[in-house]
Amino acid sequence: MNILFLSVEVAPFAKVGGLADVAGSLPKALRALGHDVRILMPSYKMVEDDKRWEITDVIPSFQIHESETVSRSAYLRQTHLDSVPVYLLGTDAWFNQALDSATVYRPGIEQYLFYSTGALQACRELGWMPDVVHCNDWHTGFVPVLMREREKEVWDGVASVMTIHNLAYQGEFGLDILEFLNLPTELFNLHQVEAHGRVNFLKAGCVYADMVNTVSPNYAREVQTASFGATLDGLMRFLASENRFSGILNGIDEQVFDPETDPALPAHFSATDRTGKAKCRAALYERLALAPIPDAPILGVVSRLSAQKGIDILVEAGPALFALPVQLVVQGIGDPAIAEALRTTAAENPANLKFVEEFAPDTAQLVYGGCDGFLMPSRFEPCGLGQMIAMRYGALPIVRKTGGLADTVFEGMNGFVFEDGPSGLIAACKRAVDAYRQPQTWDKMAVAAMTADYSWRKSAQAYLELYHGAIAHRAQNRKSA
Repeated sequence: MNILFLSVEVAPFAKVGGLADVAGSLPKALRALGHDVRILMPSYKMVEDDKRWEITDVIPSFQIHESETVSRSAYLRQTHLDSVPVYLLGTDAWFNQALDSATVYRPGIEQYLFYSTGALQACRELGWMPDVVHCNDWHTGFVPVLMREREKEVWDGVASVMTIHNLAYQGEFGLDILEFLNLPTELFNLHQVEAHGRVNFLKAGCVYADMVNTVSPNYAREVQTASFGATLDGLMRFLASENRFSGILNGIDEQVFDPETDPALPAHFSATDRTGKAKCRAALYERLALAPIPDAPILGVVSRLSAQKGIDILVEAGPALFALPVQLVVQGIGDPAIAEALRTTAAENPANLKFVEEFAPDTAQLVYGGCDGFLMPSRFEPCGLGQMIAMRYGALPIVRKTGGLADTVFEGMNGFVFEDGPSGLIAACKRAVDAYRQPQTWDKMAVAAMTADYSWRKSAQAYLELYHGAIAHRAQNRKSA
């Protein structure tokens, strides 16, 4: 198959969250299975200026016709992710102002309209047509709409897939979007692109895509309920009734996240020889200028600071956790109020909490490699990659039973699971401390965590089945039209 993979963030070029990790690893797994997968992402200035990437010009200049009256000059460059071609779509606005990951996302919709129309135009300019266009999150939500409504003569035979990485982010804008794109305003209705009086990009992508999925089986069930469906639970149930909606668990890139070879670690280790883990633990303490507390595990957090991630629950539970005792290292940036609460708590409890307020991948790897356990008290978590990475590095996860966390972490086997708020978190950490003080129990769980298969191998096969389903759905739609 020819597969066009669309994502506005792709690791290691530009990473804000888990979407980037998926976009940087799933295409490689699909390529390894013999398919012609090509990634198309925005050409951010930080990528263009990074000497690590060998970037070449493919199409120095062409016009992207966003509408009958609006045309913008663009260029297409290329680099590679292993053997996967990565196209960089650029222009003289928006993307050339992204100097780091913190400036990748900008308010407004103009850049994503350009990206969506430009992705389709770029394929025509290249003379390469995909069998499947794989869209990711709301930024690409209008690509299936354009394929079916505005450029049907070119794209009618090409299937589309929409992957929801987080249903909470939907991209809601005004009716003028349709007029700008020369799309009929009749599309602004409950059954197509409208939701609660706004043009909803994620809904539009889900309605028009041949197949829709999210990033874990449990989250796919959750979003069909009012509690997790973010007002689109009815649409998710409808898609499921049509056999167009499923959940496929994300994987991790085992080449990138490998404690036996990770260059960010001061010592390497494996499930059969974990002696290097102790050296990583000592290096983490040294990096943090923190003295170990006897019989106290060190628990790590690498996360965006937000209520969704449950970091406020962690702050609330802090005093009880310190009394167990445990030591915490929290690395992340985000909500200013949560960051301030962490700073205050760390100042009041310097022996128990270190707050590393930065986005630094190398430090994150040392947290994974040096910690005994890993905390993810998320209120909801579509999939979660942190718990999989932590397990690969022998750090036992302590998680809320939700989304992909419930699909990957099992109480007493490879981690610890809770369902309530602060009290549940405290109780789970107490069970972790008790297990930590029984070396045989802890070692058995650590080996189980490290040897679990959370690679992309199985998930890539599931995506291939999804693509075949999308192609079959497209063929049936054309036949019945």
